[in-house]
Order: sequence, then structure tokens, then C-alpha cells
Amino acid sequence: MGKNSFDIKKFQEEKEIEFIDLKVSDLNGRLHHLTLPYSEKTLATLMKNGVGFDGSSYGFKRVENSDMIMKPDLDTALLDPFREAGTISFFTRVFNTDKENTPYQFDLRNMAENAEKLLRKYKIADHTMWGPEFEFYILSDVKFKSSAKESFFRIESEEGFGTNGYHIANPLDVYDDFRDEASRRLIKAGVEVKYHHHEVGNLGQQEIETYFDSLLPTADKIILSKYILHNLAREKGLYITFMPKPMYEQAGSGMHLHHYLMNKKGNAFYKKGGYANLNQTALYYIGGVLKHAPALSAFTNPTTNSYKRLVPGVEAPTAINFGQANRASCVRIPRYVKDAAQTRFEYRPPDATANPYLALTAIMMAGLDGVINKIDPVKEGFGPYEASEFDPSIEMKYLPFSITRALDALSNDYQFLLRDNIFDEALIKHWINLKSDEFNKISNWPSPAEYEFYFDI
Repeated sequence: MGKNSFDIKKFQEEKEIEFIDLKVSDLNGRLHHLTLPYSEKTLATLMKNGVGFDGSSYGFKRVENSDMIMKPDLDTALLDPFREAGTISFFTRVFNTDKENTPYQFDLRNMAENAEKLLRKYKIADHTMWGPEFEFYILSDVKFKSSAKESFFRIESEEGFGTNGYHIANPLDVYDDFRDEASRRLIKAGVEVKYHHHEVGNLGQQEIETYFDSLLPTADKIILSKYILHNLAREKGLYITFMPKPMYEQAGSGMHLHHYLMNKKGNAFYKKGGYANLNQTALYYIGGVLKHAPALSAFTNPTTNSYKRLVPGVEAPTAINFGQANRASCVRIPRYVKDAAQTRFEYRPPDATANPYLALTAIMMAGLDGVINKIDPVKEGFGPYEASEFDPSIEMKYLPFSITRALDALSNDYQFLLRDNIFDEALIKHWINLKSDEFNKISNWPSPAEYEFYFDI
């Protein structure tokens, strides 16, 4: 990942290359791939002409006009660690099939890259920096089925100790060796790991936190990290899930995003002596993110399961405010950060069911809107609040409590996403329809819990 130039010799030294693998994320964030036998001629042809595919199957275009072209992004070259044959893997760029093969406007990777360029256009900063935290469960076995005659899931875990699992040590921490191996694989793939540990859930919840990168590489690395973790689990005969709430009465899994802006002078958010050492640009940026937080939820928390995690009254980040201590706040400024170069805030609502290209781009567009329109989070009543010391005179605002409420919020607040044609109304409406259909299918399905509550009435 992140190579400045592509040199096949470097890969041949490690393993004879037999295949080229092209990876593309669909609109939901699920990874797809296409494999071609390797030759220098094939790679040259791919760079010139690309390879055709059905864009409608990725959620990009309608069936009646769905032909598209993908070309490898050579800067993302990686020796795939899970293919038996030597395979060079690339993320791709997507193009239209017109005469000029113009770039597809809503190629998700193009969107992310074009959005970040707006920081320079509006003279706010040079680029963004993001540091994701991955929370997930490791399970020894999972079975599930939903049909007209049966609906169930059954989970088995090698863990099950009767205490809070946060930073718990072995022998209770069964999967520390798995996290070690995952970290080795991630680092080799260019994803720098900050640390890993057991999380709160005592039935196998884990966390791996990674270091900062700009918008597009971070979104790529989120997709790549999930790919590596899922495949490593398969190698070990285990299962992992990034579902925000896979089990009742177990801690939910989020994907907290640490975030700041950079310019030529350094951290564009830093001001010594300001609140939490943040300057006015940072506060306006936070103001934009919080003002648009309900609409952002449609991208950062895009599943019905997301809202089983985002429940007010627990540690879940549902309060639309900011502060240094309260983990129930959407925006938390970490108190432990002393390095001016990494002064930042943490946006806590997102989970890993989000498509990272859409979610990170939308968050940045909200922050940009805050800076351009000088949205002051203090004047908006968003804080700062510390711990549980909320001002009782202020009616606290909370994130939507369902995907339908989040989609309603997006349908009423999306103008900030349209700036400079990064998003357009057709894409937003397509997303709303896609997720509304998903909700309708799931909500019409009787659940085992409903049998518990209602069967004998």
C-alpha cells in the first residue's frame, strides 16, 4: 500500500507473480474482486484500456446502462497475503465507457480524493488525517438462518468470564496471539498499528487501533484491514464480526475516528491555550460535524443493527455535543494527547458497517461546511460538556435512534454534501432508497425475540 511507484521486480523478489487482482468496494462497502493472469502486456493493457464490469452489481449504475471500466491504481500495489499463487492486488479507479473513458464522477475513491482537495481550494488546510479504531468480536463458531420456517442465530465463544473485559490479561484474554498475528499482517500490508487489546465485551471483543493517514489511504486501509482480519480468522478456523451489536447485553462495536487537519505549518487545529488546545478552525469544524450529525448517521451508521448500539443512557456516543471526558458525546477531545502535532478530536458514532469512502467524505464535508459558515459549536449549544455535567437548562439533542430517522435527517439536510459536486442529489436519493428497502425487508421479518414476547398471548 502507498507505494510512490510500481516496480514489479520488488514483488518478484518475494514471490513469483502469476496473477493480478483488482479490488473494488461496492456502494455498501462490501469488497469485490476480479483476477487476471499476470504478464507485463496484460498490466500495460489494463493501464491503458482497463477491464469492463457491470456497474449495476456494485450499486453504481442502472441495469440498462451499467457498463463501466476499472483500472488498477498502481500506488496501491500489494502482494495479497491470502492467495496461494503469487498475486499482485490493486485497488482501482472506475471510468465511464464514453469515447474518452472519463473518470466516473461517483467512483467512491475519486469522491474521497476530490473532497480532500476542497481544503486547499478554500484555503483551510492541505489535507486531512484520520486514525481509525477497529472494534470487533472473535467467535469460535456462528450459525444463523432466516427463512419462513425458522429464524435464529447461535454464537459460541471460547471466552465467557464474568467481568468487564477491558484490557483483561491472559489467560482470560484468549485471542492476544491472534491480535499479534493480525498486527504483523496489517503492518506488512502498510497499515501501521498503534496498539491492540481486549475490549469491554467478555465474549471475545477486541480492538486494534491504527495510525494516521489522509482521507483516501485511510478509507482504503479500512477496507484492507477488514479483508485481512476476516481472512486471517478463516485461516484460524474462527469467525469475526464487525456488527455494531451482535449480541444482547454485550458491549457494542464502533469504529471511532480520530481526526485533524494538516497544513504546511503543521496541525491546522492546534492553538496553545485554547480549549483543549484547539483553535477556532477546529471549533468551527466540530460545529459543522455536530450540526450535521443526524444526517451523517445515514452514512456512518448505515444498518438497522447500528442503532442497537447507539442507545442513550449507556457509554454509546449518542449525545450531540463535545467535550474532553464524556464518552457518551459524539465528539470527544482526548485529554491524554500532549503532542501539538496530534491535537485532534475523536468522532465516536461510526461503526465498521459504514462504507468508509462515503462516511469519511461526508464527515469531512460537514466539517468543511462548519468552517466556511463559521458554525460555532458553543453558540449552537453543543458544549463543551465534561463528564455528566450537562446544563439542565439546555435541551440535549441526540442522534437518530433508528436508520429510518437517520435517512429522514439526511433527506432534510444534504446541501452541505453537494458543495463542488462531491455528492449529488441522485446519489443521495439512491442511498436513501437502498437503505429504506433494506430496513423494510428486515423489519418485516419476525424475530426470535418476538416469539419470546408474544407467542402465547
